[in-house]
Amino acid sequence: MSRLSQAFEKARAEGRSALVIYLCAGDPSLELTPELVVAAAEAGADIIELGVPFSDPTADGLAIQRASERALARGTTLAGVLGAVRKIREKTDVPLVQFGYYNPILRYGEERLAKDAAAAGVDGLLVVDLPPEEAASLREPAIRAGLDFVPLVAPTSDDRRLALASEAATSFVYSVSMTGVTGSAGVDLADAGRRSVELSQKLGRPIALGFGIKTPEDVRAVAGKADGIVVGSAIVDTIASAPSPAEAVANVRSLVAALAAATKG
Repeated sequence: MSRLSQAFEKARAEGRSALVIYLCAGDPSLELTPELVVAAAEAGADIIELGVPFSDPTADGLAIQRASERALARGTTLAGVLGAVRKIREKTDVPLVQFGYYNPILRYGEERLAKDAAAAGVDGLLVVDLPPEEAASLREPAIRAGLDFVPLVAPTSDDRRLALASEAATSFVYSVSMTGVTGSAGVDLADAGRRSVELSQKLGRPIALGFGIKTPEDVRAVAGKADGIVVGSAIVDTIASAPSPAEAVANVRSLVAALAAATKG
């Protein structure tokens, strides 16, 4: 069983949802990224989504767009992100999902990326703009390298797309809570929670629910319904508003601890 699958099993055994925390690699710097990951893991994050910054992050809201811009302005590359992963692995074994867009992977090379990501210590790949029916050229080398492949589904996904996602998934499925971008307001969390239960039963996979979940109250509203709960924009905003790197780490630790405490509902 992979580390990602183990994280969901552990959370389920403890009667709670797994907490998935998104961090944009390179924001505010690649040097600080390992410290932020360790702080989040020690505070209760079960899984870290490590975002690879991209110049056209169409699925992301303003907070993550700006984080990507800051990271790119500092020279963050996919190779640099993998270097940060190697440093993270010197400090923690928290499961890591490389989260991002297809274009940087295509430029890097799919086979090469799968091998290098696995060697660095990545556990899984989630590519937001790569639909499952077009994913074989990345999914197959990823699986050969020992990586999990994480597909994404939306409220608009029909039964055919859901079936494809279930087939493509090797650990869990990421479910978008609403149509729109990350960090969106106005999410109907009661409906999203019900849909998570239905999807988990239908697909036979753990469901991680993301987009628009920001506060401990939001987490509490879907805890016990979604197998995993993803928080991203709130973390990115916390880092961006910190007056110093040390305070960014401390503030992330504090917020993640509050979010983790809410995962039992």
